[in-house]
Amino acid sequence: MTSTTNLTHLLSPFNITDLSLKNRVVMAPLTRSRAGSERIPNALMAEYYAQRAGAGLIITEGTTISKQANGWRHTPGIYTEAQTQAWKQVVDAVHAKGTPIFLQLWHTGRASHSSFQENNQLPVAPSAIKIEGSEAHTAKGKQPHETPRALETQEIPQVVEDYRQAAANAKQAGFDGVEIHGANGYIIDEFLQSKTNHRTDKYGGSLENRYRFLKEIVESILTVWNASRVGVRLSPNGNYNDMGSPDFRETFTYVAQQLNQYGLGYLHMIDGLEFGFHELGEPMTLTEIRKVYDGTLMGNCGYDRESAEKAIASGEADLIAFGRSIISNPDLVARFANNWQLNPDPEPAIWYSFEAKGYTDFPTYEESEVAV
Repeated sequence: MTSTTNLTHLLSPFNITDLSLKNRVVMAPLTRSRAGSERIPNALMAEYYAQRAGAGLIITEGTTISKQANGWRHTPGIYTEAQTQAWKQVVDAVHAKGTPIFLQLWHTGRASHSSFQENNQLPVAPSAIKIEGSEAHTAKGKQPHETPRALETQEIPQVVEDYRQAAANAKQAGFDGVEIHGANGYIIDEFLQSKTNHRTDKYGGSLENRYRFLKEIVESILTVWNASRVGVRLSPNGNYNDMGSPDFRETFTYVAQQLNQYGLGYLHMIDGLEFGFHELGEPMTLTEIRKVYDGTLMGNCGYDRESAEKAIASGEADLIAFGRSIISNPDLVARFANNWQLNPDPEPAIWYSFEAKGYTDFPTYEESEVAV
């Protein structure tokens, strides 16, 4: 049965302080592995993002802040001059469509592998705790995860500085803002959660200490960007990369409370369960986060046209990020607006194929109609 939901809210304009969005639809950060072995953005990536610029805001795929941060094949970086300059073609292509674009800052932490590290060193993490139940993406395909090396206390300021410098590089490349990837079992999430942070120094133990790493990253980036141009992504319910802590509700309530004081551009919460749920209690909801966070709130994971409209109409969310559906529907906003049928979700095999197929070749609705 065809829905007749009126998208009065989802397709309405929204302002993140001084940044105007033409609608509340956000392109979620999506790893697609098209940057090549040198991790340099290219014309194919510019075409891909520009195709999807009907969204009110685009958030790039996770982009690594240093060589140490790498953990997937062919994902882009923002830590060299060549990478920084190459991102400009992507930014310019999206801006030509009248859409702002944020760069997501990424360090893969224990999810990395020695094959990506200088001199084949072990990946780093808050504690030497191995990911169980899955395989690592390595430079030579999937292999068993390794037990990471715990960062020494004196090494942590350099990682924080890597985030700050990457944020500065993003500004140089012309981005409208940055998103700090604090979700999905990567290094910031590993510091936040009691399951993966067993440190006994000032970065471990209490909630305040486990939050300290993210706090220092946020405050370092705020020396480069206005707070309204910085977002943070969190995943309180997720089990990806072997995450999930018994005290998750206490932890993420505290983190949201602390982030509330900065006046950030947005807080991006993966509140849906389609990406995996740790089942350690009732899942946290946007309604819960609303009680402690009064800034712009973005929901993500598993939303469709109707549930997104409902979340925004009810005040639970200000923005909704779409992932799989915007991969296979470059004209997702137009399809929503006209109640056109969506293309099927893409097959996972093509998500990271390193080529144009399954990347820039998804037809718009109008192209499909012409083909018929």
